[in-house]
Amino acid sequence: MSTLALSHTPPAAIDPEVELLLPQTDVANPELSIVIPALNEQLTIADFVQWCTDGMRAAGIVGEILIIDSGSDRTTELALAGGARVLRTPKRGLGRAYIDALPYIRGKYVIMGDCDCTYDFRELAPFVEKFRGGAEFVMGSRFRGYIEPGSMPPLHRYLGTPVTTWILNVIFGSKFSDIHCGMRGITKEALARMDLRSQSWEYASEMVLKSVHMNLRTEEVPIRFLKDREGRLSHHKRSGWFSPWSAAWINLRAMFVYGADFFLYKPGLLLLTLGLMLTLPLAFGEVTVGPITFSLRWMLFGMSLAIVGLQSIYLGILSQVFFDYSGETTAKWFRRFPYNRSVLVSGALFVSGLLLGGLLIREYVRNGFQLIAGASVNSQGVIGILFAICGFMTFTFTLLLHATAVAVRRR
Repeated sequence: MSTLALSHTPPAAIDPEVELLLPQTDVANPELSIVIPALNEQLTIADFVQWCTDGMRAAGIVGEILIIDSGSDRTTELALAGGARVLRTPKRGLGRAYIDALPYIRGKYVIMGDCDCTYDFRELAPFVEKFRGGAEFVMGSRFRGYIEPGSMPPLHRYLGTPVTTWILNVIFGSKFSDIHCGMRGITKEALARMDLRSQSWEYASEMVLKSVHMNLRTEEVPIRFLKDREGRLSHHKRSGWFSPWSAAWINLRAMFVYGADFFLYKPGLLLLTLGLMLTLPLAFGEVTVGPITFSLRWMLFGMSLAIVGLQSIYLGILSQVFFDYSGETTAKWFRRFPYNRSVLVSGALFVSGLLLGGLLIREYVRNGFQLIAGASVNSQGVIGILFAICGFMTFTFTLLLHATAVAVRRR
């Protein structure tokens, strides 16, 4: 192929399975990189590259087009002819395509999307304006823009996208209107710091979720979403009827994993508070409130709630540390759980629990291995069990907190 030349990539970026091909007329020092995965898109790729060129010209920005091609048709040839760079990679998933492309991105700003001409890349100016205004993450929104009739299946338009967007906004307290929009932009610095891991469809949710964890300055812009060209099938249709459902489940899984704290920390606080309210007031015997007598059985129920609650709190704190990009959250929990003080407190709780439990065992032995109904020592024994368990949990949590923080920083 006489019109091509291999690029010289930095040693750290070399992957023996990845090959960068350059067009005859390459762009120097681009401010913007349009980075697009492709899989057998020869039907639309030429028009798409032209749309990108028109869009950059209209936006007044110098940019490059980088196509990550893992197909077997003429996509590479047509993209090169239009002036795009092409990164030839094995077929390893949509998310992996962006991971493979990162070392080859030269622009300060990155815009992503599909090369099937469903997203209108002739309209790049709103993204460029947001970037130049200081935005770090710019999401396109089909629902705030234009959706051509027939371009989005009713299942996606009225159920899948609105519902999953709502779930994400509830979990993270965000205000996105279209989390599955494929046309989006991010600064290269933020993309590198984001450290994407997803290999498949869930990269889209991972990117949105990490943008929230990283507190990126985020903007939304309306975009135009168009129908597939005649004769082209979307990747979902190529994969069969189950593909959209599989993609939805994969994205929900990503939301729940990256949003684990939503299900842990605050619910844990509620359970711990309720559990202690049912346990501690009964330390010296039964308490009657109106028609209800709170007895030893209530204490055992409260103890269970308190233990589950404390475990949820500690797991929630660890999940916050996992996704702490600024270091502020980790520093906050280190201040609240310094190693020496936490170990001493957990030790004191554990020993207190053993002493109270020992009183119960002593009375149990003295009374011929029987518990005396209504005796206050029974309640104090339950308190002792709770203290011992909480002390041990606090000790192990302190170890994990400090170990996790070290491991995350090392990575």
